[in-house]
Amino acid sequence: MDLSKKTYLMGILNVTPDSFSDGGKYFDQQKAVEAAFRMIEEGADIIDIGGESSRPGARAVNAKEEWKRIGPVIACLAGKIKVPISVDTYKVEVARRAFDAGAAILNDITGLRGKNNMAELVAKTEAGLVIMHMKGMPRTMQKNPEYGDLIGEIRAFLKKSIVIARAAGVDSDRIAIDPGIGFGKTLEHNLEILKYLSEFSFGYPVLVGPSRKSFIGGILDLPADQRLEGTAAAVAVSILNGAKIVRVHDVREMKRVAKICDAILKAK
Repeated sequence: MDLSKKTYLMGILNVTPDSFSDGGKYFDQQKAVEAAFRMIEEGADIIDIGGESSRPGARAVNAKEEWKRIGPVIACLAGKIKVPISVDTYKVEVARRAFDAGAAILNDITGLRGKNNMAELVAKTEAGLVIMHMKGMPRTMQKNPEYGDLIGEIRAFLKKSIVIARAAGVDSDRIAIDPGIGFGKTLEHNLEILKYLSEFSFGYPVLVGPSRKSFIGGILDLPADQRLEGTAAAVAVSILNGAKIVRVHDVREMKRVAKICDAILKAK
């Protein structure tokens, strides 16, 4: 993937009954597969499939249940689509089965901090890796998250995770960094992250996922299904501040936003 030429769009495919924005919408296998093809037609460069909600307060599901949700969808898409499949999981058993089934990228919300050998698995399979920052775990992460130095603490976390990945043998050109919008952050934290997004690069591509997040709802006083314009603004700011990949629900609309931002960045 040549991230120097344009902003890449990662289409969100939640095969869950309880995700914050579209929980249950694609819980049916056929609907999930159809949604993936639709997002690709609309311009998605990556399809990110998740079988466990990471919304604030969400309860964990076991690996067996998670794979039961996403395995059939990956099987239906692998080899039939021209864009890479990303698996949104922190469980090494799920990641291993996903790679075996045709996934090419791991999107790990724990930033390789789980008690497993995830980094070694990624290195062995030569998969792409998204290292994300999260304070705590989804069930408790939004209970008064506090930082002494927001940017510095996130940077330190990500730097340590990069060291873990590289020590395990993950090639540097297979790593992307995600500061974790909404994962153990207040509204003000999220705004500060977007404003100073370039601080998190470390020379790696930055991925950002502001799509329909609660900070947008907090500013606009709107529910998740009415946050399109707010998402567009956050995506535009992210790209202009250095994001190379944006993780979104509304692919067609955000593709248009990205094209305008890319054109501005290329202007002499």
